[in-house]
Amino acid sequence: MKLIRMSCLVLSACMLPLFAAAQDTVRYTGATLSNVDYHHGQLSPAIGVHNIQTMRANRGDTGVTSWTYNHAPMLAYWQRRFYLEYLSNPVGEHVPPGRTLLQSSADGYHWSTPVVIFPEYKIPDGFVKPGRKDTARNSLAVMHQRIGFYTSKSNRLFALGYYGIVLGAKDDPNDGNGIGRVIREIKADGSFGPVYFLRYNHQFNEKNTSYPFYKSSKDKGLIAACEEILHNGLLMQQMVEESDRNDELIPLKKDFKAMSYYHLPDGRVAGLWKYALTSISTDEGRSWQYNPTRAPGFVNANAKIWGQRTSDGRYATVYNPSEFRWPLAVSTSADGLNYTNLLLVNGEISALRYGGAYKSYGPQYVRGIQEMDGHPPDGHMWVTYSMNKEDIWVSKIPAPVIDKQTEDVQEVFADMPAEQTLRYWNIYSPLWCRVAMEGGALALRDSDPFDYAKAERVFPEGRQVQLECSITPQQDSTGLLEIEVTDPKGSPCLRLILDSTGTVYTKQGYRNRSIGRYKSGERLKIKLDINTATRFYTVQLNDARPVLNVYFAPVASVNRIVFRTGHTVRFPDADTPTDQDYDLPAADSKAPEARYLIHYLKTATRP
Repeated sequence: MKLIRMSCLVLSACMLPLFAAAQDTVRYTGATLSNVDYHHGQLSPAIGVHNIQTMRANRGDTGVTSWTYNHAPMLAYWQRRFYLEYLSNPVGEHVPPGRTLLQSSADGYHWSTPVVIFPEYKIPDGFVKPGRKDTARNSLAVMHQRIGFYTSKSNRLFALGYYGIVLGAKDDPNDGNGIGRVIREIKADGSFGPVYFLRYNHQFNEKNTSYPFYKSSKDKGLIAACEEILHNGLLMQQMVEESDRNDELIPLKKDFKAMSYYHLPDGRVAGLWKYALTSISTDEGRSWQYNPTRAPGFVNANAKIWGQRTSDGRYATVYNPSEFRWPLAVSTSADGLNYTNLLLVNGEISALRYGGAYKSYGPQYVRGIQEMDGHPPDGHMWVTYSMNKEDIWVSKIPAPVIDKQTEDVQEVFADMPAEQTLRYWNIYSPLWCRVAMEGGALALRDSDPFDYAKAERVFPEGRQVQLECSITPQQDSTGLLEIEVTDPKGSPCLRLILDSTGTVYTKQGYRNRSIGRYKSGERLKIKLDINTATRFYTVQLNDARPVLNVYFAPVASVNRIVFRTGHTVRFPDADTPTDQDYDLPAADSKAPEARYLIHYLKTATRP
């Protein structure tokens, strides 16, 4: 019934294009659309995005990362640290028990081991939801929250969570019949305050719950923070799904999900919901000018969409621009209403190692830092999301957001200031496949049987290009490094392969061609001379004679070089079954580490 109700709302929104066109509304006016047949959507990357994995689930671990459903992360920046909250279940979505965990980081790249901030919670025995027969017997709650942090007016940071109830098949923790919302202070020394209930659902109160109500606290600052939340329409609107259906503190009592918001230059508020629904508020979310309506031109299904004002005075939305949960993309706007471009943030899908209920493929459920929850000093846009509802990631998206490189690359890493080395590189860095600067070189490490490290660099687009790089493999009996040159849509025309036997190959149609050898610990200089008009290119290894090759796929021009410690991944695709109910073989395993050092990259481009 809930799905039907939501579908009706979305259908109604979609059938009002004339209404939407007449409104002052968020809209997408660009011509770029994503192609779901590619994980990257054939989108040009936003230059300099760094994708960093913060938590990798592993059932073989003995700690908190052994639970394999991890999802709905939130992000804050406070007292010179990032804070990341996510919810977790042992196997699948809405399958108890549930808990919420917290990580922190000083730089966004190195994250603490998760700790439990909201633990498992026992439902009172004998509890029965209205209209259902399932009865609680030694049953535990699940967690579900659309808002994870609040920084009070007195500059204290609080984590927020929600305990919902699932007692049987097709039960829903967001039906207004849960236990209630909880709040807990995060202190600067890393410790936590006690857990309090912020707001109960209708069948619960101080007498039948395990944590005290916030009003019973002797901490006046905590009470004040709770009152600030409860009287803020923009925050309360984010709680509509879990709250009582007649909660007087919820401004818009309809089933619009997962709101994010930002302030426009004139002080009005733009709201964004799942399915790219949008509306405008002139009174801080206490009311909305019209029911949320599909933002014209935006493509988005039932995954979250994030919007914010960026440090350069512009605006950005980050979301999955398809009916699937890939790719993850960013669109920018000068005024917060008219969005004009669509660029790639994360176009990878790692292997979903552990099956589970409703575990969708792809980078999804993106959230950034709310306006009151801090501003990282680097001025960049930071967002967090889950991959496959299994692992947790963050992305740093540089501001301003750019997608063109106008000058040739002349980067010798050892001669560059540390803060400049990766400024224009896009990286994909899982925990077991780290991408980072090490001793004056760009290092790609890989010990993950199910993922890879990836670094790519945009250079000026051209039809005739010379590229030169120097790489030191740290092994010649294991590992894999693929080097590709691609067009602006990410389609490669050539591929070099450093395989696990010390051989260098080029891809020649169906087959690979051996062109030389490499040795562990020795530098390998690679020169490429590319001509897209003839479809031929030469490869020179060290001082050997250049070897003539033909493209394995034609392109009109090139503008990217990619270094990747694994094969191209094409699973899943648009026809893959929705739910994966199996674990991959040896899902807990780790491979011997391979390591590659990139010392420099130089390009010379002709139009």
